[in-house]
Amino acid sequence: MTVPIRGLRALIEPGSIAIVGASERPSPGRSLVASLLRFGYEGAIYPVNPKYATISRLACYPSILEVPTPPDVVALCIGPAQILEIFPLLAERGARAAVIYAGGFAEQGEDGRKLQDTIAGLCRDGGIALCGPNAMGILNPVARSMTYLSELRDPARLAGNVGLISHSGSVCNGMLADLRRFGFSLVASTGNEAVTTTADYLEYLIDDDATRVIATFTETIRAPERYVAALDRAAAKGKPVVVLKVGRNERSRRAIQSHTGGLAGEARVFSELLRAHRAIEVHELDELTEVLAACQGARWPRGRRIGVTSGSGGQSELILDLVAPLGLELPPLPEADRREAERVIGPLSGDGNPLDYWGNGDFRTNLPHALATLGRSASHDAIVYCLDSHDDQPLALPDRLLEYVRFLAEAASLNDKPHYLMNTRPGVMNRSQVELLRRHGIPVIGGIRQGLSAIDRLARFGCPLPPPRTARPLPAQRLEALRPTGAGNGTINEFQAKRLLAACGVPAPREHLAATMMDALRAASDIGYPIVLKAIAERIPHKSNLGLVALALRSENELSAAWDCLNRRVDALGLRPDLAGFLVQEFVSDGVEFFAGISRDADFGLTLAVGSGGTDIELVRDFALRLLPLREGDAEAMIAETRLAARLAERPGGPAPDLAALADCLYALDDFVRAAGTRIVELDLNPIKVRPAGQGCVAVDALIVTKPSAGETGP
Repeated sequence: MTVPIRGLRALIEPGSIAIVGASERPSPGRSLVASLLRFGYEGAIYPVNPKYATISRLACYPSILEVPTPPDVVALCIGPAQILEIFPLLAERGARAAVIYAGGFAEQGEDGRKLQDTIAGLCRDGGIALCGPNAMGILNPVARSMTYLSELRDPARLAGNVGLISHSGSVCNGMLADLRRFGFSLVASTGNEAVTTTADYLEYLIDDDATRVIATFTETIRAPERYVAALDRAAAKGKPVVVLKVGRNERSRRAIQSHTGGLAGEARVFSELLRAHRAIEVHELDELTEVLAACQGARWPRGRRIGVTSGSGGQSELILDLVAPLGLELPPLPEADRREAERVIGPLSGDGNPLDYWGNGDFRTNLPHALATLGRSASHDAIVYCLDSHDDQPLALPDRLLEYVRFLAEAASLNDKPHYLMNTRPGVMNRSQVELLRRHGIPVIGGIRQGLSAIDRLARFGCPLPPPRTARPLPAQRLEALRPTGAGNGTINEFQAKRLLAACGVPAPREHLAATMMDALRAASDIGYPIVLKAIAERIPHKSNLGLVALALRSENELSAAWDCLNRRVDALGLRPDLAGFLVQEFVSDGVEFFAGISRDADFGLTLAVGSGGTDIELVRDFALRLLPLREGDAEAMIAETRLAARLAERPGGPAPDLAALADCLYALDDFVRAAGTRIVELDLNPIKVRPAGQGCVAVDALIVTKPSAGETGP
């Protein structure tokens, strides 16, 4: 359902609020009235309850039909049974939006889902924007309005530049519990999202001038196309969308026939979706909060190279230990910069990053010099001062703690690099330091891993994606061949699949499909021994598991014996009616085994995976992933991301594999998918034998799965 924007705005910025179930007794309805009054809400408040004439000195109405004017939003502080009874009256009274706090809907099974669908239908018919059910509601500190269920105690520090959208109300409460470093432009606890979805709130926040960064706690994406479009629009507008996705176990899927469909589960595809659309993915709440804190800086990093200074050698070593597995860039201090640092500080340990400024202990001289050296260095894009301080700590005088950070503020004023104060543990900070640095546009971050990763994530957001790739043109006469027809079960056998892919430039071994033993002998003679013999049938996506492949046959006698053996197995398995023939193929003995595969995600479309190939593909699970179509450089980057490529780069001696040819093969797959259109469901090349540099690669086996029923195809 597409929610009218007028209804969404009424939900988020209501000019009037009706509270059904308001009460003088302790209850959600009473808390909501008290919160609105404490907030200084300037709109009309309409308590609705037939038991009261007034509530908190406000006139109370016996029915929603009797409120003086059509309410912008109706807060339903009642149970599911009463909601279904009252909900049809909302449209009759002209309500434009509603919030349902109660659970007992789709999250409770089929009966609850039917009830939720009924409510959604009433919203659709009445043009009502609904938050929930099973939601906490909306808190808008900028407009000083709320339909949020938790009672507001102190509104003074709520407002800020973070827009938060969360399926979980408890996560919203947790985020609202700590306002030391940032506040909120909007908090939306969306619950089951029966009507309004995360995409709706994203679209609102992208255009909201008070919002600088958007955070989401996400369980399910309910409007995938609009969600992706919103991510693109947010990135284009320079607003990071920071996403914490839960429920990352792979979804229960249909029975799949390709390896790739099993590997590229929902979590990996969603991660790649976020990367491809410049959203910032985090995996824990502390990572989320540190990214939001890093976004509070007056300047954001324009590169990923981080320079760190600390007054402790041990702290510096800990930092290096923790960041090494994360792929963060802490480049060594260049020799000229090192000499300049040592001119004042004295001899430095390590490679100068982190820069241990303690030296002779004269921090008033050494710390400003260390910060200035990093600030002038052409090798660093962001500067981090590591210092642990906390409220009410028993050591160090308050004036000394502020003196440290004044040096940081002064250093930040002298160049255009972003500066940060970092505590080594998340959640540890000194309020006085936070307040002083806030005035200078300097964020306070916490946790070595979380804090430095937050800077890196923000830097990555600022890096543009590579340009879209232009597909290589294909001869017009081959386009029909690129529209696979397949059998009734949706598979295209290995021989036909490789013929289709060859039209796009995917290299295949020399091979021939034989119907008789004499055909096979002639083909083997033409190709040259050793050869491979395979039984080919659409119903057999993986032949090796059934003993339908014979490898390294070196003579006519071995070929004849293998022919007889495979024929017996075909009959034993009942595959004779489906048999397309026996494939006689050159035996490719050399080369490193990779795989490449394409699978279709139900929400986000086709993905391409590349990684370690062969028989252990699903056990090793070493692969990189991209959404299709590819961008320039994607193939080379994917190959480099695999552990196999790293091992190949590290091994001494021997010829390097022709990874450039493998990249060309991946781009050819991209061309194939663009030409073949929407009928491709899954595709596997496994293994691809990557030969020594200059000798190319060969796709030894292939499988294509198409949609079972015929239909229109196209790019």
